Amino acid sequence: MTATLFLRNEEVIDLATPEEYVEAVRDGYRERGEGAPAEPRRLLANAEPRGILTGYFAVLPEAGAMGGYTYAAGFGNQDAHFVLPLFDVESGDPLAVLDGAGMNPFKTGAAGAVGVDTLAREDATQLGIIGSGTQARGQLLATATVRDLDHVSVYSRTPENRAAFAGEMDDELDATVEAVDQSEAAVSGQDIVITATNASEPVFDNTTLDAGTHVTAMGQYNPQVREIDGETVAQSTYVVDLYGRLEQDAGAYILARDEGAIDEGHVHAELGEVVAGEAAGRESPEAITVFDSGGTGIETVAAAKLLYDRAREAGLGETIEFTPASEAFLG
Repeated sequence: MTATLFLRNEEVIDLATPEEYVEAVRDGYRERGEGAPAEPRRLLANAEPRGILTGYFAVLPEAGAMGGYTYAAGFGNQDAHFVLPLFDVESGDPLAVLDGAGMNPFKTGAAGAVGVDTLAREDATQLGIIGSGTQARGQLLATATVRDLDHVSVYSRTPENRAAFAGEMDDELDATVEAVDQSEAAVSGQDIVITATNASEPVFDNTTLDAGTHVTAMGQYNPQVREIDGETVAQSTYVVDLYGRLEQDAGAYILARDEGAIDEGHVHAELGEVVAGEAAGRESPEAITVFDSGGTGIETVAAAKLLYDRAREAGLGETIEFTPASEAFLG
């Protein structure tokens, strides 16, 4: 029998700071840039009853772990559950099973922050964010660890939501955070723009985007929807989290190509290649850069290994047992 930790959400939710998530995820993407295996999510959708089953995985040899997310959403109760199995990279032993929903905005925000750190101007202080939900919070908290932000403008369609977000984040951060009543106000004049929405159409017009701006688009992973328009992709140094997404679910890229705004192959690099120094990041102060972040097993495994190590140090978790195949198979 193999002893494995089961880690509940309430046991791991406060084990790491946004800055520590960013450092772990940066190391994960560096490993990917140096050749660590990772694949985009695979999604199975069912029409009746309506729901999805999806998962994505990565192997991070230096971190000593492999695994990823498997989650189901929408079956009957319109909710979701995230199960995160983590394995030892050498033995294959299951190290832990995490209740993974609570960590999601932290690890996803960390991936966005790594994109900002590698692609945004070093002197970036003004940030605009479109979206005011949990993922927007994760993106902003993580980004604030890699740039010294002075001012944040937040827009979402619901005035009450953007006002609540601004009030909460203004208390949390050193930067001044204010709600704005048009998406253009969260884009024009900004050094960094983050889109964290469930929109199916672009959430801003590319003409409002200033030279030198970095954009992180993280709210969509569907070939038929996008948060940024084709012209934004076309005029940018476009970086994706995994090349495999370009033909699968990177809607911003796919739709820009299909409408003729870009040619096939209009991609600068994977994020990991930039982090590892295998590809250049920002090439001029005036360049517009885009990081298309659809979610991968890279940040998931990196963050889970961080939480697993912390949990072991703190004596947290319940030990459960798995039977290895050598004992379970007949004969």
